[in-house]
Amino acid sequence: MTSTASSTDTRQDQAPQDRRPSWQQRLRRFGYTAEPRSDVRDRLVPPYVEPSPRMWQVLGVPQALAERITRWSGWGGPLLVTLMAGVMRFWNLGSPKAVIFDETYYAKDAWALVHRGYEVSWPKDIDKLILSSNGNVPIPTDASYVVHPPVGKYVIGLGELMFGFNPFGWRFMTALLGTLSILIVCRIGRRMFRSTFLGCLAGALMTVDGLAFVMARTALLDGVLMFFVLAAFACLVIDRDRAREKLAAALPADANGLVRPDAHIADTLRLGWRPYRWLAGLMLGLAMGTKWNGLFFLVAFGILTVLWDAGSRKVAGARHPYEAVFKYDLGLAFLSTVPVAILTYFTSWIGWILSPANGSGGYYRNWAATDGKGGSWTWLFPDWWRSLWHYEHEVYKFNVGLSSPHTYQSNPWSWIVDGRPVSFFYESPSPGADGCPADAGEKCAREVLAIGTPLLWWAAGFAILYVLWRWFFRRDWRAGAIACGIAAGYLPWFNYQERTIFYFYTIVFVPFLCLALAMLIGSIIGPPKSSDARRVAGATAAGVLVLLIAWNFIYFWPLYTGTSIPIDNWRSRMWLDTWV
Repeated sequence: MTSTASSTDTRQDQAPQDRRPSWQQRLRRFGYTAEPRSDVRDRLVPPYVEPSPRMWQVLGVPQALAERITRWSGWGGPLLVTLMAGVMRFWNLGSPKAVIFDETYYAKDAWALVHRGYEVSWPKDIDKLILSSNGNVPIPTDASYVVHPPVGKYVIGLGELMFGFNPFGWRFMTALLGTLSILIVCRIGRRMFRSTFLGCLAGALMTVDGLAFVMARTALLDGVLMFFVLAAFACLVIDRDRAREKLAAALPADANGLVRPDAHIADTLRLGWRPYRWLAGLMLGLAMGTKWNGLFFLVAFGILTVLWDAGSRKVAGARHPYEAVFKYDLGLAFLSTVPVAILTYFTSWIGWILSPANGSGGYYRNWAATDGKGGSWTWLFPDWWRSLWHYEHEVYKFNVGLSSPHTYQSNPWSWIVDGRPVSFFYESPSPGADGCPADAGEKCAREVLAIGTPLLWWAAGFAILYVLWRWFFRRDWRAGAIACGIAAGYLPWFNYQERTIFYFYTIVFVPFLCLALAMLIGSIIGPPKSSDARRVAGATAAGVLVLLIAWNFIYFWPLYTGTSIPIDNWRSRMWLDTWV
C-alpha cells in the first residue's frame, strides 16, 4: 500500500510538549494526540510524502522509473487531472445555443464594457437577435444601472473579444478559469497535505462536482469570483511555506544536526516583503471587483495569515509569538493585502471613471456635477470620486434590500444538502427534435440544472464536521484553513435570509469542500503505520466512495449539459421534490 495519506496525521503548529497547556492533555479522550519530539525543521517545513516502495514492487515498476515518476508526479498528476477537467468543460461549450439564466445580463454587460467602458441599456428582446446574427448587433449608448463591479464582466468580455459575441465566446473565460481552478486545487491540496495523491484527489472531486461543472460552462460572475478567491488562498499557502522556510533556515542546529527552537530568533526575525502576500492582495481586490462578497474573504484570509505567522514563530520557539507578529509582520501584512485590494478594486472602475461626465457616460457618472453639487467638503474630492461613492452607496442599498421573490431562491440552511438547485435552462423538445429520441412517445426534457453532485455534497457535509473536529481537537492548521474558506463563503449569507439569494452562490467555497472531503478520505485510508488490514479496508471504503461520486456525476450528466432525455428519465433524477 502507499503512504499517500500520512500527511493527514501531521500536526505542525503545536507547542513543544514541555509547554503544552494541561487542557490539551485532558482532550485526549476526545481524540487529541500529543506531538512527538522531532526536528523543528520538519515541523516548520514537513517533507512531502512519497509512495511506499512496496507499491512499486507490487506493480513491477523498476526503481529508476519509480523515482522518475515520483519526481514528475508533483506537476504531472495535477496537469493530468486538469486536462481531464478541461476536456469536459470545453466539450460542446456553445450548447445550449441560448442565453441561459443571468447570461442575459452579464454577457451583454461584458460586451458593452469592453467596447464602451461602461454598461448600457439594451433593447428588451435583443437576445434572439444576438443569437440569430452571431452577435452582429449595434451597441446602445445609454448607460444602464448595474449592481455588480466590473471585473468579472471584463473577464467574460475578454472571451467575447477573442471568439465573438456568441455563447461560446461569453462562456470561454469562465470555462478557462473553471479549468485552471482544478489545477490550483490540486496544487493547494498537494502543498497542504504534503501528498500528491490527496491533492489530485481534491482536484478530481471538483472535476466531477456538478455545480463547479455547470458554473464553468455558464457566463455568470460567481465562477470568476471563485477563481480569484482560490488564487488568493493559494498565494497565502505558498507564502506560509516560504515564511516557515526562512524561519527554519535561521534556526541553529545541535551537535546531532537537528534544528532546535531558538526564542531570540523566533521573536525577532524579520521575514521580509513576502511577494506572494502582495499577489494575494491583488487577487482579493479582483475578487471584490467581481462581487462584493469578496470582501468577506479579504477579512477572513487576513486574520488567517496573521494566525499562521504566530503559529510559525511559536513552533520556532518564540516566547511571545503574537507580540513578535505585531512588531515584525502585521504592518506589512496589512499593507500587502488591504490597501492593495482596495486600490485594485477602484482601478477596476477605470472605464467608468474615464467615460464622459456630461450625461453621456456611465450611470451616475455626472452625479457630482448635477444632483451632488454643493456641500461644505466637496472641494476635497474630485467629481469622479464623489459620483462613484454615490453609485456604490446606491448599490449597497439595493443589495441589502433585495427581496423580490424568485422561483429558484433558497435559504442557506438548505445549501449543503442541495436543497434547492437553480434551473438555468429548460426546454421540452418533441420526439425527433433537438436530440429527443424519435420513439420517446412524449416530449423530452432538456435542462441545465445548477446542482452539486448530490453524493459529493452529502459526503462533504460530514467532511465539514470532520475538519471542525480536527481543527479544534487536533489543532490542525489545514483543517482550520479549509474551515475558514468555507465559513467566509457560507456564513455571511445567514445575515441575509430575507434577501433573494440562490444556491449557486456556494460555488465560491466548493474548492474548500473538495479539500475537506479529500482530507476526510485520507483519514479513511489511514496513516501509513497502520496495519495492512486497516489500510486495505480504508482504501476499499475510500475507493467505493469516490467511485460512487463519479457514478453520480455521470448519472446527472444530462442535467449538467442540457442533453435531451425522455421525461421519465428526467423525473427519475429529481430525487427531491424541491429540485423541480
